[in-house]
Amino acid sequence: MNIQKIRDRAELDRILVLMPWYVDKFIHHKLPDLSPSTLLEYVRDYDTFLSWLIAEGLSQAEAIRDVPLEDLEKLHMESIDGFRNFLMTKRDGPNTRVTVTRKMSSLRSLFHYLSQIAEDENFYPLLKRNVMAKVEIKRMSKAKDQASKLEGKLLQEHEIQEFVDYVRVGYASDVGNVKQALYAHELNKVRDTCIVSLILHSGLRVSEVVNLTIDDIDLKKQTVYVYRKGNNDGTFKTRVFFRQDALLNLQEYLSIRETRYLAGKKEKALFLTIPNGKKQGQFMSKRAIQELVIKYAKRFGKPYLSVHKLRHSFATDYYLQNDLYKTQEQLGHASPDTTQIYAHLTDKTMSDAIDNRKGDNH
Repeated sequence: MNIQKIRDRAELDRILVLMPWYVDKFIHHKLPDLSPSTLLEYVRDYDTFLSWLIAEGLSQAEAIRDVPLEDLEKLHMESIDGFRNFLMTKRDGPNTRVTVTRKMSSLRSLFHYLSQIAEDENFYPLLKRNVMAKVEIKRMSKAKDQASKLEGKLLQEHEIQEFVDYVRVGYASDVGNVKQALYAHELNKVRDTCIVSLILHSGLRVSEVVNLTIDDIDLKKQTVYVYRKGNNDGTFKTRVFFRQDALLNLQEYLSIRETRYLAGKKEKALFLTIPNGKKQGQFMSKRAIQELVIKYAKRFGKPYLSVHKLRHSFATDYYLQNDLYKTQEQLGHASPDTTQIYAHLTDKTMSDAIDNRKGDNH
């Protein structure tokens, strides 16, 4: 099991103690089929829902773990609509439509299990009435719709190296005389450049980058070995190639990793950070990598960039030079349907290039 999954499993066990018995039963039913990371998201969704029930007076329970099944049976569609609206209009930051759909879907999975699969001692369903069965979960937007949302929000071919160079050099000149920012950049620029370059030249997911160890790197073959999404048992790693462009960045980072981040002999994580108050480096979290990309993207003038959009940028560029199935394999998509998004994005890229060429001929 990889580093992130171990952490998520520990967090899942911690939070489950605070959940009602029927949520615990559902999670253990799903444990053989879904990763701890996915189930942790489920439990967080149930925490939000049950907290909302108590706050709205739809349950008289004093704590989340005490919300009885009977309270779920008595819910009306009006209540479910109210919860959906709550998610979309939260004061501390409304959820996107995609996030709301995911949360409603995880809620429906719980209700389905309680009403259709789980039984009491008399072989009756645990949940006699399932209000979520009436809720229509709209399917996620198709590849063409996703492609249209990403248009103009990815790095184009020439911008990929520009962004890598910016992380390494350009950022320092943009922060002016802010000593703390300059110090942090000087300390971490080799590492940060390596992370950004590796994603932009391999298409790795942030979770895959987080879980990389020094043993996963094969510089001679320009390969990293990662646990791919969907491989829940964690018994084997998949070989993923990275471009020549990332090789020098990796070599430079590896040359300073131990001395710069005071890596202990037993610390295998590839990308390290030294938290405040600590004397030795430890592996970077998913959030830390996401935040560093956002930090550089804002200064670069593309605040909409994220780790996932860096992956999309690589994939679009890669697809221009390869076919659908090679792109699918490189990205670790379970289905070519997911990879179709890049077919639509590259259609747009190629048509723009043709238009620009026509303009040059006039």
